[in-house]
Amino acid sequence: MAQSWRVQSRRPFRARPALDSAALERLAIGYAGRYATSRAKLADYLRRKLAERGWEGEGDPPVVQIVERFAELGYVDDRALAEAKARALGARGYGERRLAAALGGLGIGDGDARLAREQAVADAWTTALRFAERKRIGPFADRVVDEKGRRRAFGAMMRAGHSVDHARRILAAGPGAVPLLDDN
Repeated sequence: MAQSWRVQSRRPFRARPALDSAALERLAIGYAGRYATSRAKLADYLRRKLAERGWEGEGDPPVVQIVERFAELGYVDDRALAEAKARALGARGYGERRLAAALGGLGIGDGDARLAREQAVADAWTTALRFAERKRIGPFADRVVDEKGRRRAFGAMMRAGHSVDHARRILAAGPGAVPLLDDN
């Protein structure tokens, strides 16, 4: 039987007031204080709030000025965020391509992401082994897998951002035979 009564809202809808410079800055402080964010993400958040609530201040909204001031004050640091993201993804066994995608999603430019990406390239073999161990594939598997299992494991390593060469070498190793980086 269909519902014959309607749920009444306890509070009537109230439109939020349009933003001015002070309100926009308060939103930025709240967002930067709550989340580790990049300049691009903070700017996107402020523009989204402006689209939702409108602008009532003088001239154009000072989104760029607020973001730049927050970067100068250290509230938003793209380089530190890129390095933290690289450490977090590396600890979970994700490769350089996966890091590049994550940094691109955060809107972090090449200049700020350079050191993080270089470190990911330097640690590529270690993170590939870490991923294989976490997923129990290749030398960390309990038993030798069939071709379908190898293809599945290879796809997992590709999605994790590892190189084709590293994935092939790790998956070619039998259970318990962890290959070294310089093994051929």
